[in-house]
Amino acid sequence: MTPGASGPAATMRVSVLHEAGRLELADWPVPAPGPGEVLVEVRSVGVCGSDVHYFQHGRIGDFVVRSPLVLGHEVSGRIAAAGPGVDEGRVGSRVAVEPGAACGACAQCKAGRYNLCPDMRFFATPPVDGALAQYVVVRADLAFDLPGAVSDDDAALLEPLSVGIWATGKARVTAGSSVLIAGAGPIGLVAAQVARARGATTIAVTDIAPHRLAAALRNGATMALDARDPAGPGQDFDAFLDCSGAPAAISAGIGALAPAGRAVLVGMGPDEVTLPLGRLQQRELTVTGTFRYANTWPAAIGLAASGAVDLSGLVTGRFGLAQAEQALRSTTEPGTIKSIIEPWR
Repeated sequence: MTPGASGPAATMRVSVLHEAGRLELADWPVPAPGPGEVLVEVRSVGVCGSDVHYFQHGRIGDFVVRSPLVLGHEVSGRIAAAGPGVDEGRVGSRVAVEPGAACGACAQCKAGRYNLCPDMRFFATPPVDGALAQYVVVRADLAFDLPGAVSDDDAALLEPLSVGIWATGKARVTAGSSVLIAGAGPIGLVAAQVARARGATTIAVTDIAPHRLAAALRNGATMALDARDPAGPGQDFDAFLDCSGAPAAISAGIGALAPAGRAVLVGMGPDEVTLPLGRLQQRELTVTGTFRYANTWPAAIGLAASGAVDLSGLVTGRFGLAQAEQALRSTTEPGTIKSIIEPWR
């Protein structure tokens, strides 16, 4: 291991989820990077809905917290040490971390769909620890160097931006597209910005929270609509992105699609929903899900660095590591869009 100028400390602070509703600070040894790995001093960690779900319920579907788990997968930092085989010149570089390490050898990986790798090891997905710690070890190829125009907070939010890039790509959003987005949380807002960057001319966003609808208009939406309006969003959109997980929103969105329209389900909702089969058949609609993303980090960095998307405007609160529980609970507070945890303070 090649340390930085002063070298990492021997121990680090970590926020550990022991069971639903209980986080505790602990001192753990600083891990050493192995071959092809780097040690990253964590600067910013975005609070994601999945982190909140694990904190509140101790599970998401089949992923169950059975032993102490470190949350956090939206990560930026600085390379503090390099393992064997890694260019020592990378020490000190500011990086954004792609949090999923695929096997690279299975059929899905070889087909370029590494997000569907059955052996994926993803930060903060049991039993893999995440980044609510002062240091993490990652594969060197998953630590992407950052230009100066991308801040530490922006770099952490390249992960949700990647979800927006993947979802709009699955929906084939392009110049002149009309897009309906249900849910003006962080994913819906970045999806609206990416749709705008792809050239969509109509971007309608629905939600029930006034502050989120106002945020939608600041983040690429051409119209912001109350999801409870019985008139609905209108019809004949080319693409529908559900970023809410709400069955009523999914139904309304599919009903608003033009013939040959595309519905992409992004939000975490119930395991089963009812779909209007007659409308799907008569209009030849396409309905697909999304699961994370693949090969999106270079595009995400480019969009953030160019100013085509604004990630810093999503941040509504910053917390130290000792305030991690407060940060997780803040997501339900009025006015909150995105909370950031800074493990270094």
